[in-house]
Amino acid sequence: MTEQATSALDSSALEWRREAGQVPYTSALAEMEQRNSAISAGEARELVWLLEHPPVYTAGTSAAADELLDPRFEVVEAGRGGRYTYHGPGQRVGYVLLDLTKRGRDVRRFVHSIEGWVIDTLSAFGVKSWRADGRIGIWTHDPAGKEAKIGAIGVRVRRWVTMHGFSVNLDPDLAHFSGIVPCGIEEFGVTSLAQLGLDISPQQWDDAMIAGADAFLAQLSADPGE
Repeated sequence: MTEQATSALDSSALEWRREAGQVPYTSALAEMEQRNSAISAGEARELVWLLEHPPVYTAGTSAAADELLDPRFEVVEAGRGGRYTYHGPGQRVGYVLLDLTKRGRDVRRFVHSIEGWVIDTLSAFGVKSWRADGRIGIWTHDPAGKEAKIGAIGVRVRRWVTMHGFSVNLDPDLAHFSGIVPCGIEEFGVTSLAQLGLDISPQQWDDAMIAGADAFLAQLSADPGE
């Protein structure tokens, strides 16, 4: 295996940032923009940034005005794909900034690999989750047995360097989601690990994500024919 291939599959080659406090969404967005440019120019390492935000509604490029039901929190144009999403305390957000020129230039595979990484991490805590055809995000069953969203996915690629990533509901205030139609899907609700009876701290979640990072990178970098 060449040195380049080894680096592409080894999560220790990435920079990992884990925030204990809340980072304002607009500040994180500005940092992502700067880091995207630096990675593209070969001036910085790829980055996975795990954090939480104060309450905010973010609008993707497909957001429809009538899906913002109650703008009780700041509303920010995110620049990523998708529609309206809520971020807030108790929700772990992962921003994944990778150079796809080293990883096949396949945006669909990147999204699929992130989904798999989140699904595998939830499985490590005993939660079965899945993708759903025609519905963006990560899905599971709520305590009533109804299908509900537990994680959101939204990405942007600029200069073949990725931005944004995923969010997973550890223990947010689920009532805060009622101010929007989450990801434009009205007929399904949202749930959290706490609602499912699991007390998972941000540190525990981050540790599990890091433990599964090499498998994520291997999937992302795999030969499509494998």
